[in-house]
Amino acid sequence: MPIIFALLLLAALIFAPQWWARSVLHRHSVARADIRGTGGELAQHLIRRCGMEGVQVESTGDGQDHYDPQARCVRLGENNYSGRSLTAITVAAHEVGHAIQHYQGYRPLALRTRLVLAARGFERFGAFAMIAIPVLAVLTRSPSAGAVLLLVGLTAMATATLVHAVTLPVELDASFRKALPILERGGYLAPADRKPARRILTACALTYLAASLISLVNVGRWLALLRRA
Repeated sequence: MPIIFALLLLAALIFAPQWWARSVLHRHSVARADIRGTGGELAQHLIRRCGMEGVQVESTGDGQDHYDPQARCVRLGENNYSGRSLTAITVAAHEVGHAIQHYQGYRPLALRTRLVLAARGFERFGAFAMIAIPVLAVLTRSPSAGAVLLLVGLTAMATATLVHAVTLPVELDASFRKALPILERGGYLAPADRKPARRILTACALTYLAASLISLVNVGRWLALLRRA
């Protein structure tokens, strides 16, 4: 019974923030006549206002909203790029917040960018190892091949966990130290929209919390397998 309770609690910790974030973003995604511009137009306006020359704004179609520091591009899903909703303008301001971090030389963003590139390399190496090591184990009949495979998987998962650990504070900074002051002081939000906008910005950050917890679970699974090897 305690194990079942612990599993249910873990599932709630992983999926509840994700569910709440999606619910908040969806609730405020209705188009409104009193919102003067689209998310894409606001992003372009804020970039010009901050003097960030060379930063572009693009629609990703149905893709995820993000800032690409290598391309210096704010990318918004079509609903937020073309939408005139509270979610659209708030998410756009959040992603411009990442562009501001890059422009100001915010070190945690640079660290996250480097870690993401490293994690991709580990993932490719890990995928290759998972294919090659069992074959090598059969050819060499070495019992250590399985342990090597587990170590490779653990390293890949640990790198992903480190990326998520760095990502959460970067997202919170983009939401509450960059986007929110811009929206409130710039008069882009009606007084009644300030509290919902805070919820949307919290949702933008919490989407990464579930990923962090899932990656921790994966690391724990690999550690358990490593003990058995």
